[in-house]
Amino acid sequence: MTTTLDIRRDGPVARVWLNRPDVRNAFNDGVIAELRETFTELGADADLRAIVLGGHGKAFCAGADLAWMRAMADYSWEQNRADAQALADMLWTVYSCPVPVVGRIHGDCYAGGVGLAAVCDVLVASDAAAFCLSEARLGLLPGTISPYVIRALGEQASRRYMVTAERFTAMQAQALGFVHEVCVADALDAQVDEIVAALAANGPMAARACKRLVQDIAGQPISAALREDTARRIADIRASDEGREGVQAFLAKRKPAWLEPG
Repeated sequence: MTTTLDIRRDGPVARVWLNRPDVRNAFNDGVIAELRETFTELGADADLRAIVLGGHGKAFCAGADLAWMRAMADYSWEQNRADAQALADMLWTVYSCPVPVVGRIHGDCYAGGVGLAAVCDVLVASDAAAFCLSEARLGLLPGTISPYVIRALGEQASRRYMVTAERFTAMQAQALGFVHEVCVADALDAQVDEIVAALAANGPMAARACKRLVQDIAGQPISAALREDTARRIADIRASDEGREGVQAFLAKRKPAWLEPG
């Protein structure tokens, strides 16, 4: 366990919990640094199949810590820039982590918490979860989280919720494509485990390659270079040991090696 995170490992699955329940898991510079360090280390672990990111207590993440915000009020421009850069670097580390990340969302998911949710690959939310891009209420803007939120929430919905700072529900977030699964609070862990089991059933390297594929291809024009790139990627994985094993197992109607015990 770190100062602000509770990190648990169960075989090929890591579970990272924001562990500041007394402040609804709000960000400060310590949380940001530890998340970046943790996801850097987990991303380098070739044995991991999935990472679950959640929060202890009553909320996933309520945004910025009030004490941290008070301190920032006296920052110079350069100090503010460096502080924002640290958050931007942490979000990129989670987003680019090669291991698929499942976000477990409950309670409040506000401001920077929405950004942290947006960098996850799969989002499962309690039906009581509430989302809010609240920065404009404070005379601010969601700058560092915007690249990820706009991709995950969509441009049109981002126009509304960034400008109005309205709350929106888990069901609304699902309708907009931001959240993948919504369930009652008592079923949240079971739904997360179902997603994790689906991830773990796939070829470990294939799952990572699929994650990278979506990130690299989304929004790209279907050019000759893109067609060549995608053909190269599938040729590479077909020729890999994992690809050959997966196809041979399918044809032989047996489990692939990555599902065999030991």
